[in-house]
Amino acid sequence: MTFELVVRGGTVVTATGRQRADVYVEDGRVAAILDPDSPESADETIDADGRFVLPGMVDTHVHLMEPGDSTREDFPTGTRAAARQGVTTIVEHTHGWPLTSAGRFEEKWHHLRDRSYVDYALAAHAFPEHAGEIRSLWEAGVTFFKIFTCTTHGIPAVTAEMLLEIFEELASLDAACLVHCEDDVMTARNERRLKAEGRIDPGVIPEWRSREAELVAVGSTALLAKVTGVRATVAHASSADVVDLIQRERAAGSPIVAETCPQYLYLHESEIHNHGPFRKFTPPARIRSAEDEDRMWNAFNDGSISHLSTDHAPSTEAQKREGTIWECHFGLPGLDTTVPLMVDAALSGRTTLERLVEAYAQQPAEQYRLRGKGRVEVGYDADLVILDPQATWQITNEAVVSRAGWTPFAGRDVQGRVESVLLRGHPIEDGAPPRGRFMPGPGG
Repeated sequence: MTFELVVRGGTVVTATGRQRADVYVEDGRVAAILDPDSPESADETIDADGRFVLPGMVDTHVHLMEPGDSTREDFPTGTRAAARQGVTTIVEHTHGWPLTSAGRFEEKWHHLRDRSYVDYALAAHAFPEHAGEIRSLWEAGVTFFKIFTCTTHGIPAVTAEMLLEIFEELASLDAACLVHCEDDVMTARNERRLKAEGRIDPGVIPEWRSREAELVAVGSTALLAKVTGVRATVAHASSADVVDLIQRERAAGSPIVAETCPQYLYLHESEIHNHGPFRKFTPPARIRSAEDEDRMWNAFNDGSISHLSTDHAPSTEAQKREGTIWECHFGLPGLDTTVPLMVDAALSGRTTLERLVEAYAQQPAEQYRLRGKGRVEVGYDADLVILDPQATWQITNEAVVSRAGWTPFAGRDVQGRVESVLLRGHPIEDGAPPRGRFMPGPGG
């Protein structure tokens, strides 16, 4: 048999191991994975000798700001940043133009046609005043519902009483949710106190968005997930204490899982004092010591953290400098740097490529039921990342594709470089038109 394409001679990495193999592609999917000396042929060949072949990464927490004001990021730019560094599937939601009804979902879906370089799904927001729209949104094709337990980015807080009602509705639909866990009463009280003291220094951020506020919200969310059985993920778990709490609740029967992001593995709390708005994100960085850092990496490596995301929420340098530390935008860019950082961590022994594949491809695809994604396996989409493990380079602001134009990781030397990326068997090349497809959710 002659296949359309073969990626020949690379070392295929899965969540459970690696093997040198040829990956054959037909009709956009992996058709066969065979020993390098197999006799099959293909019309086209990509030489991956000396390279690793990974599945395309699946980032389920991305903000690209469309429709609406896209000066911070748009779909073409953000998805090019994703594709450049090996992310081939995203789940996107923007706080600036939240999906709160089936009508808005339809409007956004039409707006995004032919604007994405990677395959994408869409998440909706569960607003208290729009809770009655959950079923219609799920049936329209959203992949999950984002919920805030605190007022943030102009998104209203969901109280514990309303959270129970929303969880019950989601559980009845077998719909998933991603919960931003910070207690609204505690963060509001912290804000009032700090502003009464006249504080405008960057140090207000970890005091305002305190560890205690996150832990309280995680605890109540985990309990309500246990009561209802809802498929819930704690967004951007920021510390090992949060992860430990989630694990204790899981041992007691809660189905809740933890997502984290590279900023909680790499960035230190004290950096806010020197970098101000460029370290303003929430929950903030929590690392205070080498022990804190090691605990987070251990939680990532042992699977206590279910999966990885970027929480890509960029702003330009000028936008980050608008107003005081209270008014400037929350958020960091991340699509340009997550794969480079995590590959470097794997090649330096801090984690493994297998764990990276599990946490940033296989597990998020399974958690949100993104069919055909997250594995190099026969029958799955041929979303492939070819990685040169010998290349060394430095992360710089100038190389950032995102509209942000900067990264908190600038100046870091890393090993391993994404050499090429395939989406459903087609190389994603600069200058080529977008080929990304919308992926309807399980209820659509």
